[in-house]
Amino acid sequence: MRSMKTDLRNIPGVGKSIEQDLIDIGINCVNDLKGRDPEDLYLRDAAVKGIKSDPCLLYVFRLAVYYAENEERDMEKLKWWYWKDKKYPPEK
Repeated sequence: MRSMKTDLRNIPGVGKSIEQDLIDIGINCVNDLKGRDPEDLYLRDAAVKGIKSDPCLLYVFRLAVYYAENEERDMEKLKWWYWKDKKYPPEK
């Protein structure tokens, strides 16, 4: 377990616990989130833990990938609950 703070904590909704969840699945910095599938990250988290986490973690993962991939960000999309009923990236 790493105790050093990473730039992952710059993502709204990511504190020490979710930062560690991300590190545990191989995400060590914001840049590592670019091009990633939040649903896949959520499934990897479940595999590592041996249980499926609360769906709110999936919503934070969606927010985190959005944050990593967009320099100009919509403030509404920086709230984890915005992602409850929305996929990222949006389906075309």
